[in-house]
Amino acid sequence: MENNPSNTDEDQNDKASLQVSDVSVEVATVDAMLDKLCRKYNRRRRRGKTKSKKKNPFLGLQNLTILLTVVIFVVVVILWSILWVLIFRSENSSGVYFTGMFRVAEVEFLPEYQHDESSEFLSMANKIQHIVSNVYKTSSVSRLYKYSVISDLSNDNKGGLLVHFWLVFVTPQLKNPAMCEECVSSILRDSVLTSVQNHSSVGYLLGLPVDLDSILINGGCASACISPQKVSKCVDKLHAGLPGATVPLSVFSSWTGLSCHIKLTAVAGCLIRLSIAAFLIEPSSCTGDSLTVYDALLPMRSRILYSRLCEPVSETLLLVATGNVMLLSFRLTQGNKSFRGQFQAIPQESCYSTIQMPKQTGFTGKITSPFFPSLLPPSCTCTWQFQTPHHTVGVALKFHNYILNLKDLNGCDHGWWKVNEIIYCGSYVDYSTVFYVGYPSAEVVFLCSSQRADPPFIAEYGSFNISQPCPEGYFRCATGFCVEQWRRCDGLDDCQDESDEVFCAKPFKNCESSTQLHPFYTCNGQRDCPDGRDETNCTLETTCSEIRFRCRSGACILKRNAKCDGAVDCLDHSDESDCACGQPISAKGQERVVGGASAGEGEWPWQVSLHFAGHLYCGASVISSRWLLSAAHCFSKDRLSNPQQWVAYLGMLTQGSAKHVAEIQRIVVHEYYNRHSFDYDIALLQLRRTWPASLAAHIQPICLPAASQALPDGLRCWVTGWGYRSEDDKVLPSVLQKAQVQIFSQRECKQTYGPMSPRMLCAGVASGEKDACWGDSGGPLSCKVQDGGRWFLVGIVSWGAGCGRPSLPGVYTRVAKFTAWIQSHIL
Repeated sequence: MENNPSNTDEDQNDKASLQVSDVSVEVATVDAMLDKLCRKYNRRRRRGKTKSKKKNPFLGLQNLTILLTVVIFVVVVILWSILWVLIFRSENSSGVYFTGMFRVAEVEFLPEYQHDESSEFLSMANKIQHIVSNVYKTSSVSRLYKYSVISDLSNDNKGGLLVHFWLVFVTPQLKNPAMCEECVSSILRDSVLTSVQNHSSVGYLLGLPVDLDSILINGGCASACISPQKVSKCVDKLHAGLPGATVPLSVFSSWTGLSCHIKLTAVAGCLIRLSIAAFLIEPSSCTGDSLTVYDALLPMRSRILYSRLCEPVSETLLLVATGNVMLLSFRLTQGNKSFRGQFQAIPQESCYSTIQMPKQTGFTGKITSPFFPSLLPPSCTCTWQFQTPHHTVGVALKFHNYILNLKDLNGCDHGWWKVNEIIYCGSYVDYSTVFYVGYPSAEVVFLCSSQRADPPFIAEYGSFNISQPCPEGYFRCATGFCVEQWRRCDGLDDCQDESDEVFCAKPFKNCESSTQLHPFYTCNGQRDCPDGRDETNCTLETTCSEIRFRCRSGACILKRNAKCDGAVDCLDHSDESDCACGQPISAKGQERVVGGASAGEGEWPWQVSLHFAGHLYCGASVISSRWLLSAAHCFSKDRLSNPQQWVAYLGMLTQGSAKHVAEIQRIVVHEYYNRHSFDYDIALLQLRRTWPASLAAHIQPICLPAASQALPDGLRCWVTGWGYRSEDDKVLPSVLQKAQVQIFSQRECKQTYGPMSPRMLCAGVASGEKDACWGDSGGPLSCKVQDGGRWFLVGIVSWGAGCGRPSLPGVYTRVAKFTAWIQSHIL
């Protein structure tokens, strides 16, 4: 609903009158000047006639030239004045837009409110708009306030009306500090008067009962996304009027593209569940195809449930809103593209169950996340009460892709858990874990705590012996699993988190014995036994494990570093395919042992400089003609996740001298990235266009390691980037820097930093003089695993304790742990 017409007309009339008066003043001044010049010119002519009757032709020509000059000058002044008033002066101020919502309590919802053209909607919207407008017209930002619009009224599940609105302010080009999101929100909040005695969050906003806790305002939205009717070819509003009612959804784009906004509402007391059956786009060539689902009826940044940019949906996806409203926003570029799905109203249900555990130990049942198999909404809760038959028996929960850790000073981003009054945080992992509750009765409470929709989880529950969780002769992993004692320190990650390999001394080589060598030494690329027996018969097929190279056929061989080593080891030759990588054509000075020095032209052709909004922000590595690899933390914040703000500079030695500049089409951040621990700190970037073949000497992919890759003891590698050269440095270097560092063992790394993810590795020097620093994040740790061999991307610059501190090496994402994940996206 638009602002009060009288107020708007008065403002516009005032503005119009001001503009006309400004123009008329300029014209009057110019007319007076012209009249004065003409009178002066005529007087001179009359005086000239009295003195002499003889005409001078040159004098007439000169006067005509002066007159034409004056006329041209006057026209230019008039045009410039009009241009300044109509264009330049209007550009001195810009509109700032905010979207918002709040709940009006103690007001009955009428079905007519669903139609924004009904008299009931117009009457209520006018009333609320007038109140909101008065709040800001009497505030400290009144001179900047322009108008407000009530866009939707919906029936809130808590009772009353849910009001969706947007605000417009006009500010000078130099942004007024009062126009911050928090400031605009606090003005509305401070206007709500509440009573301390009634212990209620409902107060009064100029007589309107408003729930203070429901007020939410977001800024930074352009006018196009706030008023979709003006820019969209498709605006619709659909309603599910009965619990369980299903409404089909279909969107088809034309060859000219499409922008579409669909508002979904459901009957009070229900939630909306959206089913996305298919979102068909062209990820290889799209430039901005996107689907964004909001937990509101306006595109509010903090209410985004789900976002899909330049990536199709091939499997059915289920989303649940926190209330009975939802907004679908589509942006489809040219091409034959479509969306198919449906939504339905589902009743609000309490998630509570009591579970009686059986007498026998072992896993006997399952619990699931609320609304399973739907993605978890930002707000939900569930409680499970477990009862065991004896005080010696506890409860074990086996999660398939989830882990619980004690809550620290940070918040819980992916689930808040209370287990018998102890608080834990959940996070997603790509392996199974077991959580033990050492009590015969356990109350397990789960609360959703993610800002956006999270993946669902499944947990098997069972009983265990509290005094002896693992049987005799077994070792209890940090993941909760029990593995045989003989598996400890065997070089294999049997626990899935390396907890069975922590602080292990190097196994005995037993080179002189007739028994089989320890797997740690077998076919690892190093000659560990004097007679070389450890490096013989390495192409023999063997049982598959994480330390054995897997051929494309599925067969595994003993040789761990078989990938692109120049020798055919797999029967299907897959170990030597896709090996056009890691061999710089021009590698000046690459063998020099220097750290923190300037690199040479063409020395690191896979190095990429990533700029966000025109400024250096991170590094990356070229891994194929269309893909880069970087760190997830470079893109973890909302404002950094937009690929349109990023530009990749390839084949560059000195900043500003890139051989190829590429826009980013798509950013794929690992779905399990943890912003607190930096676990799964890896991201893929798809280029919009590749570089020409003529730049092969300057731009080349680096080789990706196999999952079985073994790193020799003391392996020296190179870290490169344009980041700061020390913690106290204030100026970024313009020339690409390189420093030689040494790979630390996992044992040394964990002795320094404590428990660490197996997806991390450490590299540096004991003195701390060579290290990565701020600005190098996402850049490569490049290693030659074999002398004279190819360069492999062993690590990605992730985190560390400062820069270059003694005995505190840098921590890198271990790329070998993500080979399968990378291939699943780029192939």
